[in-house]
Amino acid sequence: MVDSLTLSEDLLSGRREIGSNTSLMVGGSELEEFAPGVGFVRSFGNVTALEDDGELLLVDAGGPIHAPGLRDEIRRWSTAPLTSAIYTHGHVDHVAAVPLFEADGDEVTVVAHRRVADRFDRYVLTNGYNGIINQRQFQLAEPIFPKSFRHPDRVYDRDLVVEHGSLRVELHHARGETDDHTWVWLPDRRVLCTGDLFIWASPNCGNPQKAQRYPAEWAAALRTMSEQGAELMLPGHGLPIAGAERISEVLRTSAEWLESLLEQTLDLMNRGATLDTCLGEVRVPGQLEGLPWLQPSYDDPEFVVHNIWRLYGGWYDGDPSHLKPAPAVALASELVSLAGGTAAVVARADELLATGDLRLAAHLAELAWQADPDGASVAEIRMRVNEARSRAETSVMARGIFTWAAAEARMACDSNDTP
Repeated sequence: MVDSLTLSEDLLSGRREIGSNTSLMVGGSELEEFAPGVGFVRSFGNVTALEDDGELLLVDAGGPIHAPGLRDEIRRWSTAPLTSAIYTHGHVDHVAAVPLFEADGDEVTVVAHRRVADRFDRYVLTNGYNGIINQRQFQLAEPIFPKSFRHPDRVYDRDLVVEHGSLRVELHHARGETDDHTWVWLPDRRVLCTGDLFIWASPNCGNPQKAQRYPAEWAAALRTMSEQGAELMLPGHGLPIAGAERISEVLRTSAEWLESLLEQTLDLMNRGATLDTCLGEVRVPGQLEGLPWLQPSYDDPEFVVHNIWRLYGGWYDGDPSHLKPAPAVALASELVSLAGGTAAVVARADELLATGDLRLAAHLAELAWQADPDGASVAEIRMRVNEARSRAETSVMARGIFTWAAAEARMACDSNDTP
């Protein structure tokens, strides 16, 4: 079995391709010890464990599904009591295991940025919505989302130092993927824990179903982290990375990626461009496009442009017909009627699908579906178009939405076939 650091360098150097094999990033929830007292569990959400002076500190605590296995793996590594846990942010795949340690009798102080508690409150208010979008994004059998959370005991605003035995643990706040994010620096060990500010993919800065992200501050945090001289980087997702030069490179280029999309989008906005123009013209710079750690395997650059527009320009996209639009069903019915009926629209969508124009085919298939949701041919073309779109996408987010739409249409096809 190839160890994580060797595999990491093979992927970063291009000796081995990541491709679509996300299992290379997730691992099997087994703890690796990279230095005395420094353990790392690579799971759906990674966990860093630090033991010093007979006490444990965790950086992140995994998600609800994997928390029991994470707790057991850490217990096998160390029987020291867990006394502190740092949440790098409040996403549910980073905050679940602390109650399991407390159930064992450990007295844990949870430390996080002040806004983590606000996030948890928002999750309670939008529990149903979050369950639905996670079901859609990850193709879950049913909507599942936690209804309660282990809140922080100690919060901070900008910077905080936590003493853990002989270790100095520095916490630094930066808005990025979230508004409550913390990156953690252990200067004595030269260990950097990035949370989700680095995830072995292009920055998750545009998720179409999630809250606002912050590209400028994210890029600034990446640059600051790149200057620390870390010898070991333990991210919130994916493999560990070793070596100061390599760590600086991946963080610096990730910052450049964000900065370029931000600068291009703002330049177009300042010249009066519409969102549609921005989406058509903003591109990832060629020298960054092929880097193994910046592939759009989770998020998509186009979604990041949407996010930048929303952050700096609001939700109006520059098309006045979208300001107070007609109901989607009314518009679809009118356009389908003008086109000569559902059959004509379906036939044209089929032609576009055959030529590979999936975006335009999807528009027509969706119009037909909205105008005539019970039509057998409509359900079929919507299913085939969205299946093709899902196969063509690299990002988890896009594939999830298109796969979900295809499944909806497939259910309609099956219903139409039922005697």
